[in-house]
Amino acid sequence: MARVKAVLIDIDGVLTVSWRALPGAVAAMARLRQTEVGIRLVTNTTSRTRAWMATRLSALGFPVHPEDILTAPGLTAHYLHETYPGARCLVINSGDLSNDLPGLSLVNGEKDDVDVVVLGGAGPELDYPMMNRIFHHVQRGAALVAMNRNYYWATDTGLTLDTGTFLVGIEQASGVAATMTGKPAPTFFTSALAHVDADATTTLMVGDDVDSDVVGAQEAGIRGVLVRTGKYLPRDQDKAALPPDFVIDSFSDLPDLVEKLNG
Repeated sequence: MARVKAVLIDIDGVLTVSWRALPGAVAAMARLRQTEVGIRLVTNTTSRTRAWMATRLSALGFPVHPEDILTAPGLTAHYLHETYPGARCLVINSGDLSNDLPGLSLVNGEKDDVDVVVLGGAGPELDYPMMNRIFHHVQRGAALVAMNRNYYWATDTGLTLDTGTFLVGIEQASGVAATMTGKPAPTFFTSALAHVDADATTTLMVGDDVDSDVVGAQEAGIRGVLVRTGKYLPRDQDKAALPPDFVIDSFSDLPDLVEKLNG
């Protein structure tokens, strides 16, 4: 089995829940930093900017820097500039993403002036009037882009509905399938590998979402590690399209797994 030269790590549900460090996660990250293994944090989180996430994680004790974090908004901005240059974009997200979407033409969607509808993280913004407005724009030809299609995510009060729950309805009603830019899109993992300068066969992806994190990575040739924290549910693991390569109780067990694989 190939040695591990790089590790891609989801943040929410793996390192933190509601931006509080999970037990043993800080110490585990410090152990990984003492090795020659490359590290990148890869997240579909859209409620916070990359700079905020780096600052918060550092305050919690994680040895990370902004350049270590690869986000769905950052890749979405690149995709939109490349695919729809100059497009008028309606971005619906729980949180302000303007700093992570530089150079895009952002509109409020109240007029028929939308070329691309972009869905970030779900929140109060996705109410009935907004859902109907999205439906209207897509019906009249606007492209549909989503940073994730997760059905739920973990908070300190339990699981909370995410974008995928609403996206399914929009797709079914409009007959238009959304283009994915975050995990599990293959381009997300390809970009992550380029950032960490590693091959898929020598990389691990660690996540709590068996579909977006683990199976998505496996389909890109990356070995998937599922953690039993965050949004993990046994039923999701049982019905996954592919079994995880490894299942561990938490991120705190990852250094031991890497050490074993590189032994």
